[in-house]
Parts: sequence; C-alpha cells; structure tokens
Amino acid sequence: MSVSIPQALDIIYENTPVLNFEILPIENSLGRILREDCIASFDLPRFDNSAMDGYAIKCIDAGTTVTCSEIIYAGDDPKLILEEQSAIKIMTGAPLPRGCEAVVPVENVTQNDTQITLPHNIKMYANLRRAGEDIKSGTVYLHKGDKITAYSIALLASQGITHIRVTRPVKVAVFGTGNELHPHFDKIEAHQLYNSNTPMFLARAKELGCEVEYIGSCDDTIDSLESSIESALNADIILTSGGVSMGDKDFTKDAFRNMGARFYFEKVDIKPGKPTAFGILKNTVIVNLPGNPLASMVNYEIFVRTVIRKMSGVNACYHGIVKTVMEHDFEVKGGKNTVLLGTFNGQSFTPLKVQMPGMVSPLKTADGFILLHPDIATLHKSQAVNMIPIKWDFCSKQKADLFTY
Repeated sequence: MSVSIPQALDIIYENTPVLNFEILPIENSLGRILREDCIASFDLPRFDNSAMDGYAIKCIDAGTTVTCSEIIYAGDDPKLILEEQSAIKIMTGAPLPRGCEAVVPVENVTQNDTQITLPHNIKMYANLRRAGEDIKSGTVYLHKGDKITAYSIALLASQGITHIRVTRPVKVAVFGTGNELHPHFDKIEAHQLYNSNTPMFLARAKELGCEVEYIGSCDDTIDSLESSIESALNADIILTSGGVSMGDKDFTKDAFRNMGARFYFEKVDIKPGKPTAFGILKNTVIVNLPGNPLASMVNYEIFVRTVIRKMSGVNACYHGIVKTVMEHDFEVKGGKNTVLLGTFNGQSFTPLKVQMPGMVSPLKTADGFILLHPDIATLHKSQAVNMIPIKWDFCSKQKADLFTY
C-alpha cells in the first residue's frame, strides 16, 4: 500500500527525532540550529548616539550662526550639556550630549573657525539613534530553531555572547548494495556499472551540513546487509539505494527487519521513485531509496532533506515553494503523481526535455522540480506552477501545498 507524498512527509515530521545539543563558540556555529532563545541583556544601541559625522545642535538655532568649541568622538563618555547658540562637533556613533535635539551633517553647515552657520530646515531628532531602537533589553532577538547565519553571529557578538547551544551535526551513513555495482575507484568490465548513488548521497549530505560516513559496499545477501547495518548504527540516518523493490535479490528491508527495524511506509505514490521506505532502527532513522539515480535523488530532495531538517530542530522544516510560471507548453504522461525537473531563470520554469529515472546528467542541470497530480496531462505556457528549489535552500515554517494543479 503506497502513501501519498503529503502523507509520507507528515510521517517523517511526526517520527523523526530532534538531536541533542552541543555548546560552541559563536564563531564556530555558522549553519547550525539554535537550541535556545537569546534574550537581550541590554539595549542596542546601549545609549543615544549620532548617526552622522556632524554637529549636535538645538533646533531653535536653525538658520543661525552658533559657536562650536567642543568635540565628541565615538567611545567618549561626555559630560557636556548643549546650550542654545552653541554646537558640539560629534562623530558617528558617539554618545549625544545632554540637550541635543538633532545632528546636522558636516556637509550641510558653513564653518568659519569656531563659528558654524546652520541650515534653515532642521527636523527635530534628525540623525539621532535612540537607545534600544535596534534591540530592546529583555526581548528575544534570536529564537530557538533559527539557523545561525553571519548576521546571527553579528547579533550575538553585539550582546557580548561568546558561546551558544546548537544542535550537533546530523551523522549520515551510506553503504552501497548490489553485486552489479562497483565503486568509482575500481576498474570495471564493459558489462559492469559504477555506483554513482553512494558518492552522490554522501556529497549531498555534506552540502546540507551533515557529517558523513561511507560504510562500504555489501553483497546481495542478508548476512552481508546485516553486517553493514550493524556498522552504521552509530549514525543518525542510514541511507541505502536499491534492493527495496520486488527483485529476487532485494533483501534490504528484510535485513533491517531482522534487526528490529520498524517501517512507517515502504512505498510512495510518486513517479519516479515509488519503492522508497522510511523507518527507525533503535535510535537511527532509515531511508531506503530506489536504485535509479534520478529517482533516488529526487526522493532524497523530497524526503531525506526533510529528515535532516527535522533532526536539526530548525523551525523552518517544511519545503518552501517558489511561485512561478511555465516558460512554454509541456506535455506529460499523467496518470500518476509525477515529479518534473526543470530550470528556473528567475521568471519562469522550463522542464528538462529528457529526464528518465535511470539518468544521472539531469540532476546537475535541474534548479528545482514541480509535483503534478495524476490528472494533469498538459502544462500551458504562463500557467502558474509551484517549484521546489534544489540548488538553494528554501524552506518554510508553515506547511504548504506543494502540488501544481
């Protein structure tokens, strides 16, 4: 019995555990997921300050000539009080003197020694930065489940934070199955094939921020499969491809079951990639993907990427969609829930002309894909479509309808 794509995703959301945390220096936390709210311990800015290099003035003095004999630099702790008919030169970021009502930029005044002629139109509070206008003390400035970016690190540094709690990296283990497949570093005969899935899975996991381990290849026997599974149980996710269909040597799921695995689904109503399975063995998530390269990687993007997001504890764990339009008419076979790979030029989506389940080359070309219901046989030029990106990370805090109708 097959589950639908939304059902499979819901099962993953509900049954994938979130990993524990570790404490890191903020400089080493890039790309990790925050495991605690960060609450401001002080205002940012911490004090009222100047937004420009200029002159601190009182607005009543606009259009007049005033005297300037003092200067305040960034980092100073001034005790000055600004009086009428006077100005104080001030640098960007410097604390405002008491009584300051605005800062006039240097280029807007006329200076003659200590005499400063001010412009006529000066707005009250112009070019002032108020304490707490960026971040208020006691407010949450980063939330649990946020992904740490360079800009997150700037916020943390601005509050004097040195270390934070983040989810530890997801550990992904991969082993190859199938006697007919050989590692890319072996010599093969004309009738033999290289295994492109395993290095692809490992590389993609690294791109998604995971730690990876290659267990090696195993034979199409229960004993060999069980041995490889045992070696991979220190990982958070075990990925396999092939051996999950109806062939005489498709023993992969049997080997997992023998060791106590529970499968939540074993087939998905999707083309390509129907024989995709998801389960858990002890504390390790299992994803069995189909053997055909294009089919396996499409399902990697839909399901494995979701497992990784959910494990990381990120708030935005759902697939994000880019609403775009078809570049031109395109015919599809219909009759099944279909994944259609294509390119995106920023304005429209163009399906790849050739994309068969056993191909490898379309994976590099595709920017994303759309999901089609079985009743769709024709996509028309300028028709609205929902594209799920592949080449960049785009996810959402809200669950969206991924299909194009």
